[in-house]
Amino acid sequence: MAAPVSGGGRLCRLAWRRRAGALHSGAQPAALGREPGKVAAAQSGVAPWRAVVGLEVHAQISSNSKIFSGSQVQFTAPPNSLVSFFDASLPGTLPVLNRRCVEAAVMTGLALSCSINKKSLFDRKHYFYADLPAGYQITQQRLPIAVNGNLSYTLCVGAKQSQMVTKNVRIKQIQLEQDSGKSLHNDARSQTFIDLNRAGVGLMEVVMEPDMCCGEEAAAAVRELQLILQTLGSSQAIMAEGQLRVDANVSVHHPGESYGVRTEVKNINSLRFLARAVDYEIQRQIEELENGGTILNETRAFDYKLGCTIPMRDKEGKQDYRFMPEPNLPPLILYDAKSLPANIDDQQVVNIDWIQERLPDLPSVKRVRLVEQYGILPEHSFTLLNEDGLMELFEDVVRETQMNPKKVIGWVISELLGHLKQYDLTVKESPVNSLSLADLLNLLERGVISSSAAKQVLEELWKGEGKTPLQIVKEKRLELIQNQRELDQICQAVMEGHQEEL
Repeated sequence: MAAPVSGGGRLCRLAWRRRAGALHSGAQPAALGREPGKVAAAQSGVAPWRAVVGLEVHAQISSNSKIFSGSQVQFTAPPNSLVSFFDASLPGTLPVLNRRCVEAAVMTGLALSCSINKKSLFDRKHYFYADLPAGYQITQQRLPIAVNGNLSYTLCVGAKQSQMVTKNVRIKQIQLEQDSGKSLHNDARSQTFIDLNRAGVGLMEVVMEPDMCCGEEAAAAVRELQLILQTLGSSQAIMAEGQLRVDANVSVHHPGESYGVRTEVKNINSLRFLARAVDYEIQRQIEELENGGTILNETRAFDYKLGCTIPMRDKEGKQDYRFMPEPNLPPLILYDAKSLPANIDDQQVVNIDWIQERLPDLPSVKRVRLVEQYGILPEHSFTLLNEDGLMELFEDVVRETQMNPKKVIGWVISELLGHLKQYDLTVKESPVNSLSLADLLNLLERGVISSSAAKQVLEELWKGEGKTPLQIVKEKRLELIQNQRELDQICQAVMEGHQEEL
């Protein structure tokens, strides 16, 4: 394994040297500061390059048990402690489909405006990894559970990132499948250990059409999908725990020509890394083609330390997955209100209309409501939604204070969120809760303290000593003096004590 990584490192350094030279001479990296999708060629007079990006997003379904067995799902469990006979692929074991996983996929499909197939099929996809005990994965290759959807996402553009642009990406399909186990590599001992706790965990694979053109768009689309999944509760979508993993397919071509050869960057588990990986791969392909090289149809990985993609394996000899129907699972049949049989047990069927009626407000609807209800700027509504728990905190503060919501949003985003970012904390970890912030803003609104004094009080609240804003104001003597007579006495004393200056 050492050779490919070393070679990838040399390629990365050479590519970045070439890129640094291009940037020094005034060129810009792919899709930065230009019309989206257009990348300038290194030489003037040459047609610009256009980048094409498609995504495959694997979301772990939020379920207590695995998709085809009763084994528990728990991220922090000791290795190989949550493995059933079926997960280990012991002979004679059979899959039993998890109803919760089906409902989560239908819910996600409806939220993404997909057509839900009332009949879908399961297939076996054969490949041989040590962490795939059966030698095949159960997936939906022929007829997935949902198809032909759409995802709208928004980008901040312009010199000050103040202009909001909404874009769309088509959803080709959503398919149910099982996850593989996990390989744990010990380079020091040249050993690989297998943990099967993840084997058989339910996944939704969301396949996005190649409608994006840069890393920023890819990251924005995945972030919007992540928010939708979390709002629905169909997936916790915590990327740091591997619950949302992205494969990016990237190619470049000249406008008017057919798409170029694509590469696939596998298993990206961070939005920041996704943006960097896509932009790097676009630039790498352009430089390779302009230097007379060719692009290989290969799988690559993103090395976040080096900031580049490195080759894993080529796809020139296309792998034969030998897809075949899963013989141990019958077709998955779903119903709606019209097709639901009479006198049937509701627990034995999945009703599409019943799920549709219970869909919560999606992030896009919440943003519109926030702008209309509180008069805040659209970009502020995105900030409130993008930070888990921040919208709830903002609305709690608004309910408990007399301050105008337009002023409250400034304190929540600039001051509170600024402190959270500074100390690398989540909203749930904040030492200042909504009630304390509301009490502070009430003191400011009533004229008890000034804005600068309020910021001092917030600093004291951040220490988490359990004091109320009013207690801090009294201890620090931060109140504004309202008595005219007292102000006159202070001014008189200052003048009498500074006769020479007077």
